[in-house]
Amino acid sequence: MNIDSIIKYILALDAFFIIIFVLLQTRSGGLGAVFGGSSGGDLYKSRRGFEAFLYNGTIVLGILFAVLSLGIAVLGV
Repeated sequence: MNIDSIIKYILALDAFFIIIFVLLQTRSGGLGAVFGGSSGGDLYKSRRGFEAFLYNGTIVLGILFAVLSLGIAVLGV
């Protein structure tokens, strides 16, 4: 098993976990709240516990996805 296939498997697993993390996050006011619509006060709500874990985990997984994608592009796979 070479490095190319290992990176591809990690990338696929990362994409799967990004999908799961995004789907598990709670919905807030949506795009309307950003532009002054209803529930504008929810925009600055602090995240605690599992919600903070999902939010921060999604950011970390997204960065990992970008790095792995660039790695695959550089390797020319």
